[in-house]
Amino acid sequence: MKDELIVFSGSAHPALTGEICRELGVEPGRINIHTFSNDNIKVKILENVRESDVFVVQPSAPPVNKGLMELLITIDALKQASAGRITAVTPLYPYARSDKKDEPRISITARLVADLLMAAGADRVLTMNLHAPQIAGFFRIPVDQLDARPLLTNHFERIRSERFAVVAPDAGATKWVSRIAGRLRAPLAIFDKRRAADDENAQVEHLIGDVSGRDVLVMDDEILSGGSMVSVVNALKRSGAKNVYVGCVHPLFSGDATDRLSKVGIKELAVTNTIPIAGEKMRPFITVLSVGPLFAQAIKRIHVGDSVSKLFED
Repeated sequence: MKDELIVFSGSAHPALTGEICRELGVEPGRINIHTFSNDNIKVKILENVRESDVFVVQPSAPPVNKGLMELLITIDALKQASAGRITAVTPLYPYARSDKKDEPRISITARLVADLLMAAGADRVLTMNLHAPQIAGFFRIPVDQLDARPLLTNHFERIRSERFAVVAPDAGATKWVSRIAGRLRAPLAIFDKRRAADDENAQVEHLIGDVSGRDVLVMDDEILSGGSMVSVVNALKRSGAKNVYVGCVHPLFSGDATDRLSKVGIKELAVTNTIPIAGEKMRPFITVLSVGPLFAQAIKRIHVGDSVSKLFED
């Protein structure tokens, strides 16, 4: 393999690719992506990639299905151009919520996406905060999963006080949110949340822990419609919480999510830029933290053969 490292961008998030390339001190690879009138996609690599170490940055941002197909075609084009190694960089993994067969006669689509990436010719995958850890096991190629939660935790350290608590929005998040509570030296509260349908809204049943008179930090991996988070924030305020802060890795923000969140009085919502946020969805209480430097460090380590996990060692 040549020593040359080349980073290409799909159309989903060229701004993030630009940040990554600036951190690495390289120019984005030249590529042409064209969509025909029949919605077919053509990808042409505009430079020599023979035996190069190539990274393709394409998160699962709307339109998701077009972005996924574009990623697969780009990987195949690079394979046809004799790239030495191809890494699919998916800051938000496509179909990550479809990770198990919890109903009859449905697809485990996250596994299907893994099969498609491998069939297209990806040699490894670099992603961030998978919705379910078992997704990494769907691959027969190396998968590196980055963690944006330390970035969010560091951001919120400034608000820590004696009257402060960290909140897990559901029982499934308890393990990793408890580590954040330990790092911030704060008590942990946990919500019992139930989801009865596919309407993206969960019903808050009980709160375990005391938040009365405290500033609280709610940590979650993603926010989609905002319905579940609105329920959590309202329940916290009914329980006597003062200021409510929210940290979230993936800001999917479908529909009127940010309008719904703005009406419940969140003090600050800190998210990352794993996917772009449309300008009309930005609100004054939203802070965007960049994961570009973290991805750049991981790409550099992969390129030279260093450990990626050392990025998260205390």
